[in-house]
Amino acid sequence: MMDPTKRIAMLGDENTVAREAAASEIYWEGRLLAEAAVRMWRRNTELAELLVGTPTVGVAVLPATFERVRAAAGMPRLADVPPDLDAAEFELHFHHPVQLDILTTGPARSNGAIAKFLEKFGEGIQQVEFPTSNVDRATELIRARMGLQPVYPATRAGADGTRVNFFLAVAPDGKKVLIELVEEKK
Repeated sequence: MMDPTKRIAMLGDENTVAREAAASEIYWEGRLLAEAAVRMWRRNTELAELLVGTPTVGVAVLPATFERVRAAAGMPRLADVPPDLDAAEFELHFHHPVQLDILTTGPARSNGAIAKFLEKFGEGIQQVEFPTSNVDRATELIRARMGLQPVYPATRAGADGTRVNFFLAVAPDGKKVLIELVEEKK
C-alpha cells in the first residue's frame, strides 16, 4: 500500500489510472475504518434503515493540493459551503462505490474545522459521510442508543443545502473517525 501523502498527491496526477488507483485506496481505507466504527449502529434496525446510499470519504488537503487535484479532475463544480464553515469542497466520483469529497480551508483561512484538522494532522482522511434519510432521527438514535454525543447539539446546514451532524466514533481497534450524517436537500 502506498504512503498516504503520496496517495493524496496522486489525486492530482495527469494519469487517470494513477488518480483512480489512489482514490480507490483512500476510499477503502476511510470506508473500512468508518464501517468498523458504525458496525453497532447498523445492528439497530431503525438506525440501519435511516442510513441510505453509499458513504463518501472526505479528504482534507492544503489549498495548493486542492487546486492541483481539481485541475486534474477537469475543474469540478465547487460545493456551496456555508460561510461560517470557512471551507471549500468538491466531489470526485470514480468507479462505484468510490466517492471522495476534497476539502480545504475557505477564503478566510481562519479557524474552521478543516484548518484545524490540517494544522493538527496534515493532509488526510478527515471524515466519512453517511447519507441518511432523516438526520434528526439518526442523531437522536445514536445519542440515545449508542451513547455518543453529536458534535453539534442540533442539525446544521451543510454544503449544497444539505442538513448535517457529526459524531466522533471509535472503531474496535481504538482508532477514531469523524462520521458525518448527511441528509440531502429535499
